Amino acid sequence: MKQPIENLMDFTISGTDGEIGKVKDFYFDDKSWTIRYLIVETGSWLSGRKVLLSPQAVTQTDWNQKLFNVLLTMEQIKNSPDIDTEKPVSRQHERDLYSYYPWGGYYLDGGLGLMGMNLSEPAGMIPVVHDEMDTPVEDSSNGDTHLRSTNAVTGYNLRATDGNIGDVEDFLINDTNWQIDFILVDTGNWFPGKKVLISPQLIKEISWEDNTVLVNATEEQVKNSPEYNPGEQLTERYEADLQNYYGKQITPKQ
Repeated sequence: MKQPIENLMDFTISGTDGEIGKVKDFYFDDKSWTIRYLIVETGSWLSGRKVLLSPQAVTQTDWNQKLFNVLLTMEQIKNSPDIDTEKPVSRQHERDLYSYYPWGGYYLDGGLGLMGMNLSEPAGMIPVVHDEMDTPVEDSSNGDTHLRSTNAVTGYNLRATDGNIGDVEDFLINDTNWQIDFILVDTGNWFPGKKVLISPQLIKEISWEDNTVLVNATEEQVKNSPEYNPGEQLTERYEADLQNYYGKQITPKQ
C-alpha cells in the first residue's frame, strides 16, 4: 500500500520503556529514492532534541494509534551520537550512527516495511545508499548531496523540459520497503484543480540552488497524464494506466 508522507508526520515513536518522541521529517536518498532516516523530535524528557532513526528500527506500526514501535530504550536514544539535523548529515555522522545502533550497515532487509520487519527472514537486500561502510570518507563536511529532507523538498517547483508544471505537494511511499514510488504534484496555476503523480524514474535532478525538481517530460505530457485524487486509495489499475501512459509518451532518460 502507498502511504502519503504527510499522513506519517507526528507519528509517535514508542520505545521499549516509554515514548521517545514524534516524527517530524524524513530523509530520503535521491538516487535510490528510499527513505533513509526518520527525524524524531524528542519530548521534554530530552529537551526537544532531534535524533535520526533508520527505518530498520521500526518493528511494528499501529495505524489507528499513529504509532511506530522501535526496539530501542530511552537510554539508548539519550546516549546516541549527537547530530544537528539542521545541518547536512555527513558520512561520518552516518558511520557513527551505524556503529552505535544495531542496524547492520547501510542495507535494509527485504522484509522491512512500515508494518514492521522480520530479521529472521533471509529476504533479498534493498540498498539504502550506494556507498559501502568501508568506503574512505574524504571531505564529508558538506554532507551527503543525495540526502534530502521531504519537508524541504515539499513546495519545490517542478520544471518540465519546456516550462513549469506545478509544485511538490507530497510523497507516496511503499509501506513494505520505504521506497518513494511517486511524487504528488499540485499543478496549481498551470492546470487549475488537477493533481498528478510523477514517478522518480522521470526525475532528472533536484536542484537545491533554485528549489526545483527537473522532470523528463513536457508540459503537455504532464497536462494530459491520468489525474490523481488524493482522497482515494491508489489502485493497481491507476498505476498501470500511469505506467502505460508515460511508457508511450516518454523517452527513457540517459
